[in-house]
Amino acid sequence: MIFEEKQKSQPIEKRQVWEAFKKVKSNRGAAGVDKLSIEAVSSQTRKYLYPVWNRLASGSYFPLPVREVEIPKDENRVRKLGIPTVQDRTAQMVIREELEAKVDKHFSASSFGYRPKKSAHQAIRQCRENCMKLDWAIDLDIKSFFDEIDHELMMKALSHFTDKKHIHLYVKRWLEAPIQKKDGTIQKRTKGTPQGGVISPLLANIFLHVVFDKWIEKYHPEVKFERYADDIIIHCQNFKQALRTLEAIKARFKECKLQIKDGKSNIVYCKRNQKKHPPFNVQYVTFDFLGFTFKPRMVKGYFGNFHLGFTPSISRKRQKRITQTLFKMKLHRMVHLRLPDLAAIIADKLRGWIHYYGKVRMSELHYVFRFLNKRLAKWVRNKYRRFRRKHWFFAYKWLQETAKHYPNLFVHWQYGFKP
Repeated sequence: MIFEEKQKSQPIEKRQVWEAFKKVKSNRGAAGVDKLSIEAVSSQTRKYLYPVWNRLASGSYFPLPVREVEIPKDENRVRKLGIPTVQDRTAQMVIREELEAKVDKHFSASSFGYRPKKSAHQAIRQCRENCMKLDWAIDLDIKSFFDEIDHELMMKALSHFTDKKHIHLYVKRWLEAPIQKKDGTIQKRTKGTPQGGVISPLLANIFLHVVFDKWIEKYHPEVKFERYADDIIIHCQNFKQALRTLEAIKARFKECKLQIKDGKSNIVYCKRNQKKHPPFNVQYVTFDFLGFTFKPRMVKGYFGNFHLGFTPSISRKRQKRITQTLFKMKLHRMVHLRLPDLAAIIADKLRGWIHYYGKVRMSELHYVFRFLNKRLAKWVRNKYRRFRRKHWFFAYKWLQETAKHYPNLFVHWQYGFKP
């Protein structure tokens, strides 16, 4: 791909656009309002990427509307995502790469979301350590954070890190990009940033760094916290300190035009000692963070003795979501396939679930994989006639024999979750 290099008003090079598109391509993703796929752009890079560089470098770049998509959440709710076009995602990646190099080094060490060399497992590990040190935790839930970010305050937070005009220019245009609803109507955006845009997670980190991270480190240095995007856990020494901190956070967020979810932000007692109890009845003794449930459990110490700890494992909500995913795949109806074919179809999903949720207390995945083994036994009954009129246990027993002879056939069998 060759661009004609001319004198431009904005400091954006052709190499940046090409490197940005390669990252967008590796992330995959759906088409935007123009219905132009990544494959189509990749097949004609000069046609589609040259205008991106030309307009970015000349200051004449304006994004197309963002396509709104609804994805299911827990409790029969939906999350609204905004899908920019492939060309807009490439342009956002150009600015994000430049901006991230400037701002990431200033972020708090307790901020883990969408950052290079930071992960959710690191946040879980730090949360577990803090729960073992401090007795109380505040499970903070921000109401519709990505939809409620104030544009004026966002630009003000951005100015703390950079004064480059082209970054401010394009960030403002992306924030104000209209939304195309499911029925095709166009709606103006007066606040918020599309949850699905390439640059949105970085903007969210910048906003919460100013609104929350730096503020709590300055005015409440006695508490500890972990933040992954808008998921926040705060650790306090005692209940009174937790109450004061929560009230101060509510006031701070109100000042910054954010709200705490009523009934979702709770003060949790991290019970990790069978003898020590607060002098009153505690309402909350568990909390969920990044798909893991933290609660009192018996844990094994270094010297083989057991004691009460406050540790994480996969949450019931995530277990239910995984089983629903497996149910919707309808594996038991794929009787035209062989067992190795079924294993290949679900291998990537199983590997992803095990690598994420199996980092701590992998035994808690037993419920999920017992459900999967029963679905496979149902496939055996549908596949082979000799099992159809017999009790389901005979099909399950056949699956057990298969697992003995071919223990590496399914990914979860390799980790000991055999029928």
